[in-house]
Amino acid sequence: MKGEGGAVTAAVAAQHHGARVCVVAPSRLFHCSGQHGRPIEPLPEEGGKVRMGVFPEEWFQFFYKKTGVTGPYVFGTGLIATLLSKEYLVVNNEFIAGGIFVSFVVYCIRRFGPDVATYADKLRQERLDFIDNKKGRFINDCETAIETEKKEQWRAEGVDYLFDAKKANVAMQLETAYRERLHEVSNAVKRRLDYQLDVETTQRRMAQEHMADWVVNNVVKSITPQQEKEALAKCIEDLKRMAKAS
Repeated sequence: MKGEGGAVTAAVAAQHHGARVCVVAPSRLFHCSGQHGRPIEPLPEEGGKVRMGVFPEEWFQFFYKKTGVTGPYVFGTGLIATLLSKEYLVVNNEFIAGGIFVSFVVYCIRRFGPDVATYADKLRQERLDFIDNKKGRFINDCETAIETEKKEQWRAEGVDYLFDAKKANVAMQLETAYRERLHEVSNAVKRRLDYQLDVETTQRRMAQEHMADWVVNNVVKSITPQQEKEALAKCIEDLKRMAKAS
């Protein structure tokens, strides 16, 4: 319908401009079968029943409904008699050879047919088993592929959580690095402050020691030998007095 609408639109546009129009109907697809709801009947695994090794059972059933039980046999006998009487079927050496050949074929079918059928069924069963095994392996491969795909989808869903965890880990590492650097800065500042405190303490101690030494030296220098003798005598006298008192 979309292609037909496009063709009609092109035709109208061409007529509007005064051009000659040649509209070609879109081709239909005949290679696609239509959908139907009727189920597809499975193919029979074995052939239909036959009589006398050649004639299908359906022919006899067809005659049974119209002529009874003897119908197909009478029809066959009459057909052969008609062919012989009208000389459509001429009895000669070739006819006898053909009869012998047909008899030989019938004998071979009845003698070796069951064995050949058993062998053919065996080959068919082996082929079916091979196909079933191949089908089973293919189904297992498909199921494995489906399970793998589901697992990959589950892993893909967990990628978001993985990214969030990685982001949180990176943020934690950045916070740790920041705190380590902050600790290093605080330690460096503390070391500098301790250094300044040690410098000031040392300067103050050295100044005090220098002042004490200066005072002692000046006091020692200011004491005369006479004062030293008097102080020594005073000390001896105090010791004697203390000895008497004890």
